Amino acid sequence: MGPALGIIIVIGVAILLSGLKILNEYERAVVFRLGRLTPFRGPGVIFVIPVLERSVRIDLRTVTLDVPPQDVITRDNVTIKVSAVLYFRVLDPSRAVTEVANYLFATSQLAQTTLRSVGGQTELDELLGQRDKLNARIQEIVDAQTEPWGVKVTLVELKNIDLPQDMQRAIAIQAEAERERRAKIIAAEGEFQAAQRLAEAAEIMNKSPVTLQLRYLQTLKEIAAENNSTTIFPVPIDLFEPFYNMRRASGGSEGGGTSKS
Repeated sequence: MGPALGIIIVIGVAILLSGLKILNEYERAVVFRLGRLTPFRGPGVIFVIPVLERSVRIDLRTVTLDVPPQDVITRDNVTIKVSAVLYFRVLDPSRAVTEVANYLFATSQLAQTTLRSVGGQTELDELLGQRDKLNARIQEIVDAQTEPWGVKVTLVELKNIDLPQDMQRAIAIQAEAERERRAKIIAAEGEFQAAQRLAEAAEIMNKSPVTLQLRYLQTLKEIAAENNSTTIFPVPIDLFEPFYNMRRASGGSEGGGTSKS
């Protein structure tokens, strides 16, 4: 009786110890008792009744899931390969176990099909230039589908977009043509502004002819300062006409004053 009782006690203690589980802070245990779901347990030390209960560990940390490259035909009939990365976490461990057989595999497959679907509804230019909009659209669709599983999709980011070689050359040519167009527009705007300033200067000189003569003399001075060689310019007599007029006007006023006295 003694040895037999001791063996029974040892076996009983071993069975009881096998029911002890230690869960980390980020883990929960979904427990089934005779096949029926009970509230999940953890973190810390929990006890699962051997034989009567079965537990499934669920990790609550954010999972990073790589979406492999998918063959996508865009709305403008361009075939490309698109890959992405998906971030999600389990909010409800019980639903993650009972509502779907394998939430990791199911989320991966859903992300792949959604990526192909959204890419097929998008033109290539939008796919290349509006990634944030596409990321938000894919995240919204996947999150709506995984919400019944107790899974929350927090972020979706497109990683790589592989284009065919001929399409890459076409995009490079298009970008170069766009740069040339902008350069021509900037040059034309500069010419237009310069023409406006010249027109304004011509209007000012037309109102005051003396400014034109002074500008001519200033130009001669600059040329003489920059070049040591002798430069001969024909000076039109009209250049000095304003000064003659000023002298005659001043002489006439002085003569008029003398005759009055």
